Amino acid sequence: MLNNFESKVFFSNEKTKVFIRESFPRLGRFTIFAKRIFMIKPDFDDIFMELAVNLAKRSHCIKKHVGAVLTKETRIISIGYNGPPAGTHNCDVEFPEHGCARDSKGSCSLALHAEQNAILYAVKNNTSVEGSTLYVTLSPCLACARIIFSMGIAKVVYLFSYAEYKGIGSDEGVDFLKKFGVEVARYPKSFEVNDLLI
Repeated sequence: MLNNFESKVFFSNEKTKVFIRESFPRLGRFTIFAKRIFMIKPDFDDIFMELAVNLAKRSHCIKKHVGAVLTKETRIISIGYNGPPAGTHNCDVEFPEHGCARDSKGSCSLALHAEQNAILYAVKNNTSVEGSTLYVTLSPCLACARIIFSMGIAKVVYLFSYAEYKGIGSDEGVDFLKKFGVEVARYPKSFEVNDLLI
């Protein structure tokens, strides 16, 4: 009975509207309320973080998938995910067993971080990132934090902690940004990440 009624409420033809008004005169408020429930618009933070999570899925990195979205005044100005520079090879293809070749510090010798890719793409295309907001699935490492500050990015919103991922005592990148006046916030909601490496 309820399912039948619900389907009638959401038809938009005029006969159905008349039927509801005549049959259920007290439901006027309910139908207005029900329409509002289904018309709730997502917050821009939710939209941009969801995009960052989806961008992370494009990463070819064997160790970690990270996505980033640069925005200014609710408009996307650039996107990025971690991986090698365009035109080089992907670590999951070239080195499928162990990931990409390591440099002298044990880090991937090819990869650019998601934040770096997003910033570089914007700059390469003559888009100013000054005053922008960066949404990223993993809080910035110290090297990325320096770049973020130097480029004048005003705010960083992150999903997961780099310190927790690395098993270190503090989020050095977050601490650096806060110390020098960049607004930093951890995204307050969780995502279903299933078997992703994000």
